[in-house]
Amino acid sequence: MKWLKPIFIALFSLFLIGVGSIAAAYFYVLPELPDVATLKTVKLQTPLRIYSQDGKLISQFGEKRRIPLQLDEVPPALLQAFIATEDARFYDHKGIDPIGVVRAALVMLTTGEKKQGASTITMQVARNFFLTRDKTIIRKIKEIFISIHIEQLLTKEEILALYINRIYLGQRAYGVGAAAQVYYGRNINELTLAELAVIAGLPKAPSSLNPITSASRALARRNIVLKRMQEVGFISQIEFEEAKAQPNTARYHGAEIDLYAPYISEMARDYMVQKLGEEEAYTGGYNVYTTIDSDLQKYAQTAVRNNVYAYDERHGYRGAEKVIWQDETISEEEIKNNLSKVKPVEDLIAAAVLSVQEKQIEVILANGEIKNIEWDGLKWARKFINDKRQGPAPSSAAQIASVGELIRIRHNDDMWQLSQIPQVSSAMVSLDPANGALRTLVGGFSFSQSQYNRITQAKRQLGSNIKPFIYASTLEKDYTLATLINNAPINKPDTRQGTAWRPKNSPDVYGGPTRLRVGLAKSVNVMSVRAMRHIGLDSAIQGLTKFGFNPNELPRNESLALGSPSVTPLQVVSAFSVFANGGFLVEPYYIERIENSSGETVEQADPTFACKPVQFEDSAALEEQTSQELNAEDPFAEMAAELSDAPSQPTRLNAGNTEVEDHQCPADQRHAPQVITEQTAFLVTEALKSVIWGGGDWSKGTGWNGTAWRASRVVNRHDIAGKTGTTNESRDTWFSGFNPKLATTIWVGFDDHGRELGRTSWNANGPKNQIFQAEAGAKTAGPGWNAFMRDALSGTPEEPSTPPEGIISVRIDLESGKLSRKTDHTSTFEYFLAGTEPTEYAQEENSQGDIYAEEADDDLFQ
Repeated sequence: MKWLKPIFIALFSLFLIGVGSIAAAYFYVLPELPDVATLKTVKLQTPLRIYSQDGKLISQFGEKRRIPLQLDEVPPALLQAFIATEDARFYDHKGIDPIGVVRAALVMLTTGEKKQGASTITMQVARNFFLTRDKTIIRKIKEIFISIHIEQLLTKEEILALYINRIYLGQRAYGVGAAAQVYYGRNINELTLAELAVIAGLPKAPSSLNPITSASRALARRNIVLKRMQEVGFISQIEFEEAKAQPNTARYHGAEIDLYAPYISEMARDYMVQKLGEEEAYTGGYNVYTTIDSDLQKYAQTAVRNNVYAYDERHGYRGAEKVIWQDETISEEEIKNNLSKVKPVEDLIAAAVLSVQEKQIEVILANGEIKNIEWDGLKWARKFINDKRQGPAPSSAAQIASVGELIRIRHNDDMWQLSQIPQVSSAMVSLDPANGALRTLVGGFSFSQSQYNRITQAKRQLGSNIKPFIYASTLEKDYTLATLINNAPINKPDTRQGTAWRPKNSPDVYGGPTRLRVGLAKSVNVMSVRAMRHIGLDSAIQGLTKFGFNPNELPRNESLALGSPSVTPLQVVSAFSVFANGGFLVEPYYIERIENSSGETVEQADPTFACKPVQFEDSAALEEQTSQELNAEDPFAEMAAELSDAPSQPTRLNAGNTEVEDHQCPADQRHAPQVITEQTAFLVTEALKSVIWGGGDWSKGTGWNGTAWRASRVVNRHDIAGKTGTTNESRDTWFSGFNPKLATTIWVGFDDHGRELGRTSWNANGPKNQIFQAEAGAKTAGPGWNAFMRDALSGTPEEPSTPPEGIISVRIDLESGKLSRKTDHTSTFEYFLAGTEPTEYAQEENSQGDIYAEEADDDLFQ
């Protein structure tokens, strides 16, 4: 027994030394141990997500992909797989698994290698939240003590929930929710046992066991996980065998984008970064809900893309992008390798020409697919010479393409056709006239080509889109829709620019005294200039300022009447919405609300509504309210800052397409300033309907078209109104229009201000209804607007046109604008503000006064 005493003393001494060492280690690292209590309120880093108003994911920003889940949202089989593989005694230990530690130590002593891990799930949580992955003794000691603290503070379920949401699983996926999306493109509860086992096998080595980059290793690791599950009784032998037999189906899945709308998502991203900083914006888990309608956005993107293609293709084919091979021999792999390096642009696919027959070509794609391009997909491609000239229509495929060329093709109307990357630019924006919510925003043809947002950043000359605003000021003075304005050459030039400026009509024809409605509908230039002369340049500028245009950017000369100011499409659509909503200048906005990672709303929009708190009894009250509420220097400054640079304060929203009866605002809503009377808005809208529907009686020879007559055939609704716009030399083309629910502006032009949109000749291979001759607002921008509004308004009832109080209708003579007793094709009903209607009949000889024929003595019919 004597030998037992020394052994006991030695063991007791070792025990004391061990306890002392542990105590010493604890007190040594104690100052550096984190506060484990923070795990109670831990905030998982999750990306910034941008949504449409109807909840479609538009974009996701952030380095780490994470989808936080509650424990009951995770399949039990996955939890069992983690426990079986990573920590079989998870529910038995208090953070440290002594059996596991001894086993790992014995393996290392017997083999000399560290083949058996001893980290528990709790220790992995400690490491993931508070420590680095450096393999040092001090880090391991900290990990042990932190794990003990965690077990004292949290339940096993809480620890497991932190583990499944924080652990890194490769491909920038943090947590099992993100891993399921990244590897399989499905929710975690939709995965099979085999797929769950793949994810459970990743924590050991997310890179080397990755099922995308290391498929064989991933499968081997998956099978180990399945075997462990079978050994501890979580699955049966049959389930093990069935899951083991499954192939690897993992592939990379990006963020599950429901709606591709890059320009609006970039605006929202920029707003959040400026408001919160990059770190918080990208990791705080914020969800930004924009005002964009997903269906309307798709219609807008399709309309812009197809309209750009139509313009680009009628101007001719510019040829192949490059020649991959000519006479030399080249393998299919080399061809595919060349094609794989070509940057994709929208729906344009890179292809190489393999053969050319009489009326078709055969091409190969980067994935090896072979496509035949038939003659219907080729025959449009006459040669592009310059923006104003095209070559003759081709008669064979050999005149268009050659073997070895790299070309672009696209799928169009159930066929493949030859295409090319357009050089022209375009942009479209729509808003709700009731509250200014942006419903669509397309900042360009391709975001991958150019991130330049033409809706908010591009200032282009407005052209004839300005005329409705000029005429609105004249109607508020003393003109009517029946006022005759002299449509004759102007012989009194404006010399404010230092040269004699004499505006001309386009085309250069004149018709003498013409009613205001007809002049606006036909976009007669000299009538617009005379209308502005009638009210004066200062009054014209003041009137344009009411619609939100910056007075400092308006030229002080008569070119103003023809649209020489440079403005953004956003300003234009906002201004046109004034006519659509009864005279109110609403503030455009694009963020409806922002939610934090807990789903709490931290910011909501507080839009201005097209309504007023009280009814005005006279125009003086209206003018006083307008002057108080409009920023005379730059009424768009606040809105532009919100859309471009500076974040706004947290706000509130009563969202939706709100109906405001009699333009009365509820007490809790902000009202937009009323900048023109409801009666003026109605009269201008009626004139703008004539832009689309024209007037007169075609069967009697008095019929006439407005400049946008194509819209009547495509959209085919009587509640739409609009205006074309074309600048000198067709550098900018516009179409802006609306119905009571939606206002839309489209612009088409080149980013190079000096480049003209040009003209085209008749293409013998083109469709019967092809567009040709000089490009203009009606032909270049108009088709895009028509296609969008047709789709956007499809299935919705026409909005009735009800004249507001104070508007009357009387029958007038078409020639003179005077009252008429006739009921035939020489007369029509016209709207007037009560008290401004004609008092004389057409057969009477009395003159109507100078305002109807300004300068008539000098230049009538000259």
